[in-house]
Amino acid sequence: MKNCTLILYLLLFTTIVFSQQTKKEEPIKPIPKAASFITNHQGVFGGKSITYKATAKETYLTNEKGDSVASFWSVAYTQKELKNSVSLRPVTFVFNGGPGSASVWLHMGLFGPKLVSVDSEAKKDDGAAPYLLKNNENGLLDLTDLVFIDPVGTGYSRVIGKGKEKDYWGLKEDAKSVTQFIRKWITDNKRWMSPKYIAGESFGTTRAAAVAKELEGNGQNMALNGLILISQALDYAGSTSDHYNITSYLTYLPSMAATAWYHKKAGQGKSLEQFVEKARQFTYDSYAAALYKGNLLSKTERETIADKLVYFTGLDKSYILKSNLRILVPRFQKRLLYDEGLTIGRLDGRFMGEESDLVADRPTLGDPASYQIGAAYTTALNHYYASDLNITMDRPYLTSNGKIGQKWRWRTVPDGSYWEPTPVNTASDLGEAMRRNTDLKVLVASGYYDLITPFFDAEYTFSRNGIVSDRVQMTYYEGGHMMYTHQPDLEKLAKDIRKFLTRD
Repeated sequence: MKNCTLILYLLLFTTIVFSQQTKKEEPIKPIPKAASFITNHQGVFGGKSITYKATAKETYLTNEKGDSVASFWSVAYTQKELKNSVSLRPVTFVFNGGPGSASVWLHMGLFGPKLVSVDSEAKKDDGAAPYLLKNNENGLLDLTDLVFIDPVGTGYSRVIGKGKEKDYWGLKEDAKSVTQFIRKWITDNKRWMSPKYIAGESFGTTRAAAVAKELEGNGQNMALNGLILISQALDYAGSTSDHYNITSYLTYLPSMAATAWYHKKAGQGKSLEQFVEKARQFTYDSYAAALYKGNLLSKTERETIADKLVYFTGLDKSYILKSNLRILVPRFQKRLLYDEGLTIGRLDGRFMGEESDLVADRPTLGDPASYQIGAAYTTALNHYYASDLNITMDRPYLTSNGKIGQKWRWRTVPDGSYWEPTPVNTASDLGEAMRRNTDLKVLVASGYYDLITPFFDAEYTFSRNGIVSDRVQMTYYEGGHMMYTHQPDLEKLAKDIRKFLTRD
């Protein structure tokens, strides 16, 4: 009897433990048939009539055991009727940033065959549907095929089968998965001999540098021809505005000066370029030394620096002194047009919004440069997918996914290894890739009114980190983070990229 009771107890205990372990494990997700939609089109790009194919599909990535673990959504535009020369035609892989953003912004804002039209001068909200879709007269399909990539958790991309989100939502993990997709696409489409480029925006530039390095290893060395970095964010020390980060006070000041100039609060009587250059000189020659000196500054020195900051930012001197000569970007957004009751944008300082809380120390509604155009991009992409590409999916297209940012892993070494957190920096990855691959060239596009990835930070980053300066081209635009929302900059950026792709 005792033995039977003991056996029953052990069976019950084993069942409970097994049940608890099973609950903790992530369920195995089904592996449905990969979706694929192919349509044929014709358009004029670079003054040439181009017949092309659009392939919108899911590509399944596998693990070391060959199991399908992730579905990458992409839309590829490839020129038709090339026959024997297709293997030599350039191909450009395009993605946005976040982390947690789909490629909708570059797809519908700059590179895609059709673009959504938003207010070029950032004077008004684009409101509700309908929105204007237009043919992309500045498109690049006459020069290069284009592949728009949505990393796992964005767009229609997701984990499947035994895949786990944690294997994709991290700095290193993300670079490895995007690298795997690019190699697979190149192999499946027989394009190993094609010149290869990557175009990334914001965190997409962080990713691009890491992918450039990652592509050169693992027994499948793939050397890129070029990187197009739009609103670069390689070294986060210069693009993260928070207390006690001296680097960011330096890197953001010239962008604040440019934005104050735009709103006619500073620099009047000088051109934008002249005023920005004076801000650069002050930052290097005086402001940096003052910030590092800190409380050792004399009263006269503090007054002198404060007067200069008034000159460049247009803010009140007493406010600058109370801020200890350090103006955080969110506070600048609220203070620049304080007397007018307006908050300026972070992604683009040209944008303005009205908020009910006028005395808050940071925007309370979010970023006017985001919420005033976000619906237009989301609507346009969904309409374009359904009407032009004949895409029908069983789930919504996620233009952004906040859950990714909450769970993102910035750690650069395996668990259990010693790691002292530092600002994210993939600039050295780019430096290494450029020194191994002497054909790798880089185009860096920066907006003067970008208050999230400032243009001066691009200059600061690319003047160090082992980057080969004579293969880097810096270009500037009178817009913000997404400078292509400003029509003159859309045209200029397209021309600059066109030159970049065609130069030897």
